[in-house]
Amino acid sequence: MSRRPFAAVLAANTISIAGSSLTLIGVPWFVLQTTGSAGRAGVVAFCATLPVIVAALVGGPVIDRIGRRRVSVASDLISALSVATIPLLHYAGALEFWMLCALMAVGGLVHTPGLTARGVLLPDLAEHAGTSLMRAAGLYDAVSRGARMIGAALAGVLIAFFGAESVLLLDAATFGVSALLVGAFLRGVPAAEPQGRAGSVSLAGYRAELGEGWRFLLGSRLLLGITFMVMLTNGIDQGWGAVLLPVHGREALGGATAIGLLISLFGGSALLGALLYGAWGDRLPRRSVFAVAFLLCGAPRFLVAGLTDTTLPLAVTMALSGLGAGVLNPVLTTVLYEHVPDALRSRVAGVTTAGCELTMPLGGLAAGLLVDGWGIGPALLLFGGAYLLTTLAPLVFPAWRAMEKPPLSRTEPAPRDSVPADRSPLPSGS
Repeated sequence: MSRRPFAAVLAANTISIAGSSLTLIGVPWFVLQTTGSAGRAGVVAFCATLPVIVAALVGGPVIDRIGRRRVSVASDLISALSVATIPLLHYAGALEFWMLCALMAVGGLVHTPGLTARGVLLPDLAEHAGTSLMRAAGLYDAVSRGARMIGAALAGVLIAFFGAESVLLLDAATFGVSALLVGAFLRGVPAAEPQGRAGSVSLAGYRAELGEGWRFLLGSRLLLGITFMVMLTNGIDQGWGAVLLPVHGREALGGATAIGLLISLFGGSALLGALLYGAWGDRLPRRSVFAVAFLLCGAPRFLVAGLTDTTLPLAVTMALSGLGAGVLNPVLTTVLYEHVPDALRSRVAGVTTAGCELTMPLGGLAAGLLVDGWGIGPALLLFGGAYLLTTLAPLVFPAWRAMEKPPLSRTEPAPRDSVPADRSPLPSGS
């Protein structure tokens, strides 16, 4: 029994996600600075997220066959190269808009398989570390939230003093460190090595393995409900992060430093929410906690931003919303790994991630077009209203009651009844 693999993954996620938070702020700001167009910022967001769906859709069997450690390392190295190329081309005076879109697409294509590869190792790493799955899930999400908080705070300061290009180079360096940690410390963990079935690789076999993940998804009403709900909120969140918040920050809040502060407040509160749920969440009803947390973390920030033009009200709202957001992923992670059979973990994670991220390309694009056509205020209110309606689902539909059901053994396949065992995809959050 050893905690080193789990600690290495937590460290890799901390460094990589903090770096990605730099790019989350840096790229939209870079586009707004160089083009002045919210619509173009939306196009870049579309190009960055569309390949994510493709990668998630077909990547599950690939992750199993190649090995989760190898996929994670390769993903980080390619991401580092694609991110670093953007400022280097800009410094050389050779960066065209289509190049920026293409490089962001490459990053989106390879980044999700790496995150998925590390995420599906969580039950095995928790067992190696001698801790419970719920506590490991809470810590895993808390580390991610803390990393986003640190990255966002650094991004605001670095952009203000050194420009958006510098944060992209720093993000590339964090991907490299993450690759080194995973490559070095996950050797010898059986679940991190290739999990493919014996025999030669064939297209028919690959389709069969991919189909197993789809059948599991389609066999669960709760799973479909969660996937559809998170699909909608992820698209709205993409519009918020890629277009709406950067434009609102530029027009009303004073610039990138204010955006970094707001995202840091959200991330810090989300970190606290994840830690609190990890400590006491097993005493609370999952569905009620999940529903209230999603209502708190979603619509209020859009509505407050749409109705005010000062930082303080939005800062308070972001802090409160973060508390709710911190609860979501530990709930969903626990439900996921209690119910999904070990052999299907990567495949189910792939297809549900694809479903959850289906609207993300459209979210950024729609936000950019709305801002260019109607202005930032109406766009924020429209997105906030859509978020509110979406997050009422757990309180309205009976299938969500299955969140409270006792788990099946993860080594047994799920029954194909009307409300079978459940796998919960993770929201991208905010």
